[in-house]
Amino acid sequence: MPLDAMENTRQSSGLQGVLINERPRLMRFLLARGAGEEAEDLLQELWQRVSASPGQPIADPLSYLFRAAENLMRDHRRSQLSRQRRQFDWHEITMREGDEPGGERVLIARERLREVERKIEELGPRVAHVFRSYRLEGQSQARIASELGISLSSVEKDLQKAYRCLATIKATFDAD
Repeated sequence: MPLDAMENTRQSSGLQGVLINERPRLMRFLLARGAGEEAEDLLQELWQRVSASPGQPIADPLSYLFRAAENLMRDHRRSQLSRQRRQFDWHEITMREGDEPGGERVLIARERLREVERKIEELGPRVAHVFRSYRLEGQSQARIASELGISLSSVEKDLQKAYRCLATIKATFDAD
């Protein structure tokens, strides 16, 4: 193994070790900043970033991890605000005051919703439950994994199945 690769592995595993040792503090740090149920997901993302980061020497690994956690929290907040703005803007565009959808639009929307529900159910009860819990009820992936007694990776894979299914359905709806 080349010297650079060994150094990268050593640095990454060292940083991962610090993250494992300081996990409770990092969790409290995120919770204190309003992460709520998303704290576990943010820690998972921090782990993935640490695992994938190039192994450059870090003078103070603990400060580095807290700074990275703060940055993740900031990105998460921005993402939430952006999502809320998009939803508000979309609602404003599609539903102006006095605008009620016509009967035909309502029927088409209901038909499409039934199709989506049917296709999601066809993926299996666990995938359907994971999708509904995460996307509709707003539960964190970690909470869903704990509730079902499965790994976080399994939850992510189930969500990917559902998203692929939705993308296929959307393509057929767009073609109509």
